[in-house]
Amino acid sequence: MAVGKNTFPSLPAIAGFRLGTTSAGIKTPGRKDLVVMECAAGSSVAGVFTRNAFCAAPVQLAKTHLARLITSSVAANNSPDVQDESRACYFVINTGNANAGTGAQGVADALAVCDAVASHTGVEIGQVLPFSTGVIGEPLAVITITQGLSTAIGKLDENGWQDAAEGILTTDTRPKGAFRQIEIGGVTVTVSGIAKGSGMIKPNMATMLAFVATDAEVPQAMLQQLLTEATERSFNRITIDGDTSTNDALMLVATGQSGVTAKAESGAAALLRSAIIEVCEELAQAIVRDGEGATKFVTINVTGGLSSQECLDVAYTVAESPLVKTALFASDPNWGRILAAIGRAGLADLDADKVKVWLGEVLITECGGRAASYTEAAGQAVMDNEEIAIHIDLARAASAGGEGVNETVWTTDLSYDYIRINAEYRS
Repeated sequence: MAVGKNTFPSLPAIAGFRLGTTSAGIKTPGRKDLVVMECAAGSSVAGVFTRNAFCAAPVQLAKTHLARLITSSVAANNSPDVQDESRACYFVINTGNANAGTGAQGVADALAVCDAVASHTGVEIGQVLPFSTGVIGEPLAVITITQGLSTAIGKLDENGWQDAAEGILTTDTRPKGAFRQIEIGGVTVTVSGIAKGSGMIKPNMATMLAFVATDAEVPQAMLQQLLTEATERSFNRITIDGDTSTNDALMLVATGQSGVTAKAESGAAALLRSAIIEVCEELAQAIVRDGEGATKFVTINVTGGLSSQECLDVAYTVAESPLVKTALFASDPNWGRILAAIGRAGLADLDADKVKVWLGEVLITECGGRAASYTEAAGQAVMDNEEIAIHIDLARAASAGGEGVNETVWTTDLSYDYIRINAEYRS
């Protein structure tokens, strides 16, 4: 089950970024499960990765290879004595197996896949970044993957977005894509992206897997800064079950082939920043809408905190409360569960009498208890909707003489299907 309509859009091609997808038979015969992406020579590449201490072997290698790419690019740009041997770089993504919790053998297997891609494409092994998603703790099907590479590479196409979006899915019910096009100096600049994820979602960096590309030219350091900011505004603001995956990765590629250069503090940079953030927000929200067993899309907005962290602590405590989430699934306006979650969020010296909570436009609590204007019928009318907004005003900043901050988190309810899907995951 998924919340709301999310028809996969026809994503515009990004000049210099090609995607090829095939069914290698890694876990389910006939299912698209292997994707190769090609970033043309001269592209800038940025990435953010999971902070889980048990990060998967492909994450370890992708981080290492990305660092080498960046170092080589910087050296070539800064020294006339260093020859720029810029060549295409590649991403290789498999589903059906996370290659996590696999120790040294997992690293060796991921390297073997990178080596096979390098052999097919004529690049160095360090120019290949691997990504995996699926079951944790099982050996990677290296032979199956490498046998499918020639087909995936043979299908590389700038219009390969939809197949790739389908090829990176696991328990998702639908592919997820988003794009924006902006005009800079009379030239159309495009940002396109895809993502996967529906469970084990509280990224603490990004999401399960996401790939975004633009045809603007962006220096690598600036690209990384844009990605970090966009991540903080989007993928770092979603939670389905509070679990951070071992395999999270979000990559941003700038091919530069539109001819438009975005430089720091320029108008072009501001426009591109907004477009990237919007694409990431749309993808992040699509993940929540497709949360495992989700029947509700829930926006939790918290204001009046002394810091962003205070607001986020409250928002995530409410968003991840099993009691709140099950009440949402039941469409039950049991507002006491929200109050209890706010109260245990760990805010020092919180004055409960000043906190106000709304369901949609309905004020449900004030002065430490039920709002005088609240009726069960009004609360029920909000809870019956597929999309629900919860607004919490902590009123701490006003007491301290400031305006406070505003943070928003997106989440889902907790349904019977979430239990079923995860109980049957390895079946």
